[in-house]
Amino acid sequence: MADKSGSMRGRDARAPEADRPDNVRNVVLVGHTGAGKTTLVEALLTATGTIARPGRVEDGSTVTDSDEIEHRLGRSVSLGLAPLEFGGIKVNLLDAPGYADFVGDLRAGLRAADAALFVVSAADGVDGATQLLWEECAAVEMPRAVVVTKLDSPRADFDEMVAICQRVFGDGVQPLYLPLLDDAEQVGGLIGLLSQRIYDYSEGGRAENDADPEHLELIEGPRNALIEGIIAESEDESLMDRYLGGEQIDVKVLIDDLETAVARGHFYPVLPVSPTGHDASAQADGTARVGTIELLELITKGFPAPGEHSIPAVTTPNGAPKEPLACDPAGPLVAEVVKTTSDPYVGRISLVRVFSGTLRPEQPVHVSGHGRAERGHPDHDVDEKVGALSCPLGKTQRPVQQAVAGDIVAVAKLSHAETGDTLSAKDDPALMEPWVMPDPLLPIAVLAKAKSDEDKLSQALGRLVAEDPTLRLEINPETHQLVLWCMGEAHRDVVLDRLSTRYGVAVETVPHRVSLRETFTAPAGGHGRHVKQSGGHGQYAICDIQVEPLPNGSGFEFVDKVVGGAVPRQFIPSVEKGVRTQLERGVFAGYPIVDLRVTLFDGKAHSVDSSDMAFQTAGALALKDAAGKVQGALLEPVDAVEIRVADEFLGAVMGDLSGRRGRVLGTEPDAAGRTLVRAEVPETELARYPVELRSLSHGTGVFTREYLRHEPMPAQLAAKIVAEAAES
Repeated sequence: MADKSGSMRGRDARAPEADRPDNVRNVVLVGHTGAGKTTLVEALLTATGTIARPGRVEDGSTVTDSDEIEHRLGRSVSLGLAPLEFGGIKVNLLDAPGYADFVGDLRAGLRAADAALFVVSAADGVDGATQLLWEECAAVEMPRAVVVTKLDSPRADFDEMVAICQRVFGDGVQPLYLPLLDDAEQVGGLIGLLSQRIYDYSEGGRAENDADPEHLELIEGPRNALIEGIIAESEDESLMDRYLGGEQIDVKVLIDDLETAVARGHFYPVLPVSPTGHDASAQADGTARVGTIELLELITKGFPAPGEHSIPAVTTPNGAPKEPLACDPAGPLVAEVVKTTSDPYVGRISLVRVFSGTLRPEQPVHVSGHGRAERGHPDHDVDEKVGALSCPLGKTQRPVQQAVAGDIVAVAKLSHAETGDTLSAKDDPALMEPWVMPDPLLPIAVLAKAKSDEDKLSQALGRLVAEDPTLRLEINPETHQLVLWCMGEAHRDVVLDRLSTRYGVAVETVPHRVSLRETFTAPAGGHGRHVKQSGGHGQYAICDIQVEPLPNGSGFEFVDKVVGGAVPRQFIPSVEKGVRTQLERGVFAGYPIVDLRVTLFDGKAHSVDSSDMAFQTAGALALKDAAGKVQGALLEPVDAVEIRVADEFLGAVMGDLSGRRGRVLGTEPDAAGRTLVRAEVPETELARYPVELRSLSHGTGVFTREYLRHEPMPAQLAAKIVAEAAES
């Protein structure tokens, strides 16, 4: 038995291997934090004998939470893979984090999977983020099923939970089983609505019995609703007429139609599962939990094999279209890196979904990336050799000899491959269309605590960005800050923790500076005099300028109106260079100056002591002198913001925008029950908006932002910033 590292605790270290796509099922578990996804994975692994006994999230001993930070937090922060075998089918369970900050790993799980299990708590209901995810899966017709957990909670109500799911998720949601309570009023088994049989787990295994009349009466209503739902999705158009005519439809026919409808994403069964036992001995043993066998049967018989799921479009690395792929082990190799991690002992490990062909150890491949330079991901298009292939179970890497089309495998030592990259044959390179990733919107400015850590910080950030496509790295050219753009505070905390614990880099966060601008509010004259005589060659330069503000967005103009050679022609560019240098440094609060016309009209020079540098200095001094005669203004960046929010929270969001000096441009209906709000909001008011919008909207609100323009900041705020700059 292993420790709490998440390594395998099973009786058999042999990794399940698939020889063809029909023998693979890729399933992602999604749902809000605390719904019981990781615990459900443990129960399924135990039920199939993959591990001897289930781990506990509280102990940090679960298979898919193998990261040390997950042990400390007691929740998943990254995508975990747990392969098992049931009925001759290899099932790749992908445990996606439920917290909204880790949507990158959630999207990776959706990309790698062919079906989704929505895990909801019988005691907690369905949150807004889960509803949004359901609609996202519906848009691509991903097959789905609902697993209701925590049935033994004092507040649990399975019937109410089914009603909520039907109301929130829409048509096609029907239970396949109902939970049965034992003498202690806890869930000890299930009753099948189609089979009309009882599945008793009270003795540790699963025993089947015929339902008695009392139970048949209990299930009559739900059973009829289920049958009508299945028949409505059947390809046999005569089936409904036969059923309404009183004919008893053969259960096998109903099951076949059910499995077809589920695989096509048209019908969504609900299963009650109790992944934890309700006493100490049940929690410690390795017996199957209530509903686990029924769930595995649904996964292997109802969910589609990879060949039944569409494959993303493929092009050449330079964008030329290629023939559509088929999920064929003998086809051209095309695989995708869905997750990248760095292990301090074995180096970089890539979790790879094979879409076409067969991947083998030591195979040369071509690595193509999408080149998201704006997020800190440099473009790359290189050849590499695949290292060892393995089937991970926690931190245990079990070697495998190949990965056929449709399978998911861990690949060691791909030094260039990053999350989202495509692996293909060297002589036939390909690039899969990228999956949609949300933009990180929470800025965190960081710096190394010690000078000696600066190089280590750069290397560590490069590795983290390669692993996490939702993390954006920026060196702001105006504020010179190193900025990490994160999905939220929890994402930020994980990134900073990994910098410290995994890479040994001590960093500190500093306030994020917004790129403000300065401008003049009125014309002014400026006199710049730089005269120094200290023996030997001196410095002599005098210039007079006129400064005029220009309309917003006009930029900078330099006008030469010198007459009579007051400033020699060779030194006029020097004055302009000095002015431009001072424009970049600012004169009021240290921000760049924009929208200004500077006219040089007079000056003086010395035949010996005048020089290029002297007139540069004089030009800068002249601009400073002009600034001292007028009041300056600060310009702040304004973003165009689009917010999508549930209608019930629209009022709170609109009121909050007003408090942020936002201008609402309009609203319009979005998807069912939601509204799209368009607004213009100063960037200084958006620093923590990702966190605060989530709180305001109970997780239903999402937004995008795009730089629009700079415009004057209110005088009171500008005066405060100028005063702070003067004090520093």
